[in-house]
Amino acid sequence: MTLLTPAETEGPPPPAARTRRRRRFGAAGWLAWLFLALFLLPVATVVAHVFLPDQGTWAHLVETVLPDYIRNSLLLALGVGLIAPVIGTGTAWLTTLCRFPGQRIFAWALILPLAVPGYVMAYAYTDFLEVSGPLQTWLRQALDLQVGHYWFPDLRSLGGAIMLLSLVLYPYVYLLARSAFLEQSVCALEVGRTLGYGPWACFWHVALPLARPAIMAGAALVLMETLADYGTVAYFGLPTFTTGIVRALISMGDRTAAAQLSTLLLGSVFLVLLLERWSRRRLRFHHTSSKYRALPRHQLRGGRALLATVACALPLLLGFLLPAALLLRLWLGVAEGEVDRRFLGWAGNSVTLAGIAACCAVTLALLLAYGLRLSRSPSLTFAARLAGMGYAVPGTVIAIGTLIPLAAFDNALDAWLRATFGISTGLLLTGSIAALIFAYLVRFLSVALGTVEASLGKVRPSLDEAARTLGSGPRATLWRVHAPLVWGGVLTALLMVFVDVLKELPATLLLRPFDFDTLAVQAANFAADERLAEAAFPALAIVAVGLLPVLLLSRAIARARPGEDARS
Repeated sequence: MTLLTPAETEGPPPPAARTRRRRRFGAAGWLAWLFLALFLLPVATVVAHVFLPDQGTWAHLVETVLPDYIRNSLLLALGVGLIAPVIGTGTAWLTTLCRFPGQRIFAWALILPLAVPGYVMAYAYTDFLEVSGPLQTWLRQALDLQVGHYWFPDLRSLGGAIMLLSLVLYPYVYLLARSAFLEQSVCALEVGRTLGYGPWACFWHVALPLARPAIMAGAALVLMETLADYGTVAYFGLPTFTTGIVRALISMGDRTAAAQLSTLLLGSVFLVLLLERWSRRRLRFHHTSSKYRALPRHQLRGGRALLATVACALPLLLGFLLPAALLLRLWLGVAEGEVDRRFLGWAGNSVTLAGIAACCAVTLALLLAYGLRLSRSPSLTFAARLAGMGYAVPGTVIAIGTLIPLAAFDNALDAWLRATFGISTGLLLTGSIAALIFAYLVRFLSVALGTVEASLGKVRPSLDEAARTLGSGPRATLWRVHAPLVWGGVLTALLMVFVDVLKELPATLLLRPFDFDTLAVQAANFAADERLAEAAFPALAIVAVGLLPVLLLSRAIARARPGEDARS
């Protein structure tokens, strides 16, 4: 006898239900594929220009500076990719499973360097460590030395860039590693102790392998951010792909050469993603217990406690406290902290761009995440995931891929209107903030989508069913049921995108309208002119705004483990 499933005994759904399902799938599907088109337009534009004839710039670049671009970008990524994961993983383990003086403070404070952009860190340390800076001046006076009679490390070098970017980017690994350590079962750790492992051996043989996927994901983020960095390497004068792209576009005026360099950079970023996936292609990491108890804390005493405190204090000191103090000193040294009258205009432009981009990104992310909740088709999921990969694309690449098609559209529209109606629109898109908002959406949509989707996933499906039985359609269910429940996640996504846009430098620098400056652009311009004291206040403003989402993120991580005390 053949047993029928409940779906088979109930028969096919009524026509009205099938129509509603197709309508819901169609709306969600069109939205996802629209986002996919948004993501693919800049990337496709950049890749297509590889096959177009250029002005001879590419051959010149290959013969002269391209080897330097490749070497410096590779060494920079290799150095930061080794140092940042070591700092992030080590401090995550100490703050999660050890007790020592300051452990509770370090647990959240170690995320603070995430609020400091790399180029802001470079401005602060350059003024502090240069020949005329306070540190070398004090050393010469204390040791009775003369300029040129002693050796001092050159910060404006490849090694200096590696050090500063490592201090800025290690929180990516710290966040993911700490989350992985918090989620681990006590049973696995206890099994390691029964096998004779001490705290260090248990970390090396049990906790670290279980946290490897999270650590590798954090390392991949670090590598992508390193390859995408422009402000730090440009200020230090290092020839990398990002500085070469901007130079080819602005100094040489060759969009094709800029697009060709962007293709190489884009290929490097996707190679990082493929290597991260390949490194764990046959490995599986599972927790075999569903029982969660408070994690054991190893009490460190004496020298070990001192070493743990120093190991956690140094990244915090060098990555946040000292740069913030140096910027504050620079600002207070200019007319006793007087604020430039133009600051309000720069701040207004920054807030306008960040606010519009954040609202658009969060709205689109909410609609897309809800569409995925309604219909889990493979094509829809694929489109949504691919559309959310914009964060992996460097800002310079998105800027080039946005500028070329939108400028062509502006020129074509203006020529048609001139010929037909005798009027001119000028640069309708590229001459306004529209191109910037588009680039921001492509770049940061994934930030909003991941946060909103995680919040929406915590809403039980039974609430959808209850709303439907009460006569609410998908739209009413979204606004009346889901939106109030995920409001915290929506606000978090809004804040994260806002701060990311506020810090974004290369895309803003390349796509901003004429005479439309932001805090990030002005800080970079002042620093390029060696007016570091004037660059201090806009840099401080960017850091101050970035603190709030970092603190919210730290609080969420602390509460991630079931039954875990958030204060620990």
